[in-house]
Amino acid sequence: MKLISSLLLLLSISFSVAAIENELAKTWLERLSVSLNKLNFNTSFVVVKNNQAEPYHWFHGVVEGNTELEILALLNGPRRDVLRKGQTVSYIEPEFPPYSVIADNISGPIPSVFSKDVSVLEQSYNFISVGRSRVLGRAAQLVRIVSKDEHRHGHWLWLDQESGLPLKLALITRKGQLLEQVQFTHLEITDQPAESLTQLNVAELPAVVEIPDAAVQKFAWKVNWLPDGFKRLKSDRHRITQTKQPVEFILFSDGLVDVSVYVGKSQDSQRAVDFARDGGTVVLNQVVDGFEISVVGKIPSKTAKIIADSVAFVAPISE
Repeated sequence: MKLISSLLLLLSISFSVAAIENELAKTWLERLSVSLNKLNFNTSFVVVKNNQAEPYHWFHGVVEGNTELEILALLNGPRRDVLRKGQTVSYIEPEFPPYSVIADNISGPIPSVFSKDVSVLEQSYNFISVGRSRVLGRAAQLVRIVSKDEHRHGHWLWLDQESGLPLKLALITRKGQLLEQVQFTHLEITDQPAESLTQLNVAELPAVVEIPDAAVQKFAWKVNWLPDGFKRLKSDRHRITQTKQPVEFILFSDGLVDVSVYVGKSQDSQRAVDFARDGGTVVLNQVVDGFEISVVGKIPSKTAKIIADSVAFVAPISE
């Protein structure tokens, strides 16, 4: 009887400690969200994957009327800039004429959920406050976002103890393998927005491209399985730039991770599954009965295969 009582006490203590760690970690993530929305900062970081580093420069500021301004620039190769003024996001890329879309965040290496309500992640992830370390010469708090199942990777965040801003991010497998990381190399927090943001505030942005609501599109196929927490965000029909082949596309997300599924006709009737990996991003392609199915996302290969195998066809795909 005493043994049972002792075990129950230990379990109670373990659950209590886990709950405290979760609440502490969530508090840090909520502070991160506030800092990303409210602070004026400019920072540089590199995305490290496949033994290569992609350098970025990132500016954020807030002007009168609480309008957020943002610039994210890729520093290597052809110029690629993403600009945000409030709810308007503009893309400057060499392949296309400049254009704008209506959005409240920039899509980039830093997951947009970190500047929003992190509670949306609690269905699929646990938050764990680990301890302190030192990153970029600054005291940092390590927070782990751990998947509740085996179908997602873990995200580790090192947050600046003084400001709450990120200093380092890492994508980690359940076995502890590092897949890719974002390492900040410079962080400056200022009272006023940077000069480049002041110029952005008075600049005329490219015209907004009207994107039709594709969320209700009906396709000739459906995905019958996704990990818990994933929801359909958008869908469309387009042609692949390189091959000009038509494909149908659906984007799913659990709030932290995006998964894209593409389906189109293939010249092959059958083809064995083919995996490729770019850091934490897996790309799976397989051909079944003359249709090519592709799954792309920062998920384990096993998860991508289950998603691809769950695609079911209900009618012919239109050209």
